[in-house]
Amino acid sequence: MINLHKVAGSIMGYLEAFDGSRAALDADKILIVRGRSSKRLKAENMAEELNGLMASIDAQEIDMFSEESTALISLMDEQIRSSVDINVETDVAGIERLKESLESMNCFVEYKLGLTGKAGFFIVMWKDKSGIGPCFVEIVLSNAEN
Repeated sequence: MINLHKVAGSIMGYLEAFDGSRAALDADKILIVRGRSSKRLKAENMAEELNGLMASIDAQEIDMFSEESTALISLMDEQIRSSVDINVETDVAGIERLKESLESMNCFVEYKLGLTGKAGFFIVMWKDKSGIGPCFVEIVLSNAEN
């Protein structure tokens, strides 16, 4: 079985977001971690930072608008629902609405969906457009083993 905490540690360590991070959900097959990067990232460098992260954890990016992404998001949703009560339908377009919501709050947003080993993940980074303040990070990690 894949160790989601180890993968989360690698991601948060790369982004220097480990210090002060916390798990929003920690279950057997799903892990959601939030934090803020201590790196002094400029908003225009967040995409490059995520590309570097993908290379450092040997991850394969998944196109957000593919059948593979729909399958991974549905798996994550199922794993979250097995841990907490949620009274709404699965919504694969929810990620795009999350981005739009953060942008409407005057934030730059970058995200990736991918696989590393047997772990599927979604990562989103956002930072205030003023350039003031930290870059926030949230990752959702899923055990994608059958």
